[in-house]
Amino acid sequence: MAVDQTSRVPLTPDRAAVAPDATTTGRLRSHIDGAYRVLTERPLSLYAAAFMRIGYGLLYAVVLVREFPHRHQIWGPESPWTPALARETFDQTGWFSLLTLSDSRQYFEFCYVVALLTAVLFTLGWRTRAVSVLFAIVVASFYGRNVLIGDGGDNLALLMAVYLVFTACGRRWSLDARRARRRAPVASRPAGAQPSGRWAAAGIARRFTATVLHNCAMLVIMAQMCILYGAAGLYKVQGDLWANGTALHYVLHSDLFRPWPALSDFVDDHQLMVGVASYLSVLVQVAFPFTLFSKVKYVVLAILVGMHLGIAVLLGLPVFSGVMILGDAVFLPDRFFRSVPRLWRALRARRRGPGTPALTTP
Repeated sequence: MAVDQTSRVPLTPDRAAVAPDATTTGRLRSHIDGAYRVLTERPLSLYAAAFMRIGYGLLYAVVLVREFPHRHQIWGPESPWTPALARETFDQTGWFSLLTLSDSRQYFEFCYVVALLTAVLFTLGWRTRAVSVLFAIVVASFYGRNVLIGDGGDNLALLMAVYLVFTACGRRWSLDARRARRRAPVASRPAGAQPSGRWAAAGIARRFTATVLHNCAMLVIMAQMCILYGAAGLYKVQGDLWANGTALHYVLHSDLFRPWPALSDFVDDHQLMVGVASYLSVLVQVAFPFTLFSKVKYVVLAILVGMHLGIAVLLGLPVFSGVMILGDAVFLPDRFFRSVPRLWRALRARRRGPGTPALTTP
């Protein structure tokens, strides 16, 4: 009886070439399946999204309150950039603003109150799905009403407001999350009482869509921050002032960015520190996109946060710095945000001392 010896025949060059291709195809398919599961199984970075929601909502509410005495000169009918000029610009750019629908002072006051209320509700996370849309419309309307007073921070705040519409930013640290926890016992009714048929399929499709939109929006926010930092760093590399480390010296002496002249002069007196800060800012901005998949990312984030705090104090740009720092939070894992309350409680317990009993409820 003949025996099939094909399994014992050594691989020929043609056969050997098939194995790596099959392995490569399998690895590629495995990577694609893994990416699909990451995007569809569960929403990621919910605490980071909630932190950004609270930060941007609170920051915009503070801006509206801060500029309340000057609201008519900035966005209202008394602005040098009149509603007619704004509408003429919209015809060319395709932009829009709810504030230009009427020149009435009463209408502007109504819009201002609605904007402030929307920012507060967005911060608190009340009906976040609907309120996030209103918040994006508010930010776009105030941004488009007077394009002459905006800066890079306003541009990024507008983009973030739009991106957050597609995220599940109301599932943590919000009134919506509190209401969901209260309804949890109702959701745990017997299996026979659960919806079935088309309602069950609709619920599954809704959760799947919300998860995919949230994860994709968070990835877009990450890409936006990487592009921003990378482009800023590469733009600085082309400048002679950044190349020789004197750019910050001239910035500190600009009359437009000297809220504390004595402090600016004190910092500028330390020339070595100014030079190091100039080179370091360029280095971390260019290198940031390449550090995302390593622990070096946290060191770079700490340096960037320190840089933005310095910009806020030395250059008088707190809103811009706040917008940037809040955008950086998208790269922090959820375990970081969950650990902050525990660290705070531990710090309070340490300050209270071992001999002081903690207040407990009987």
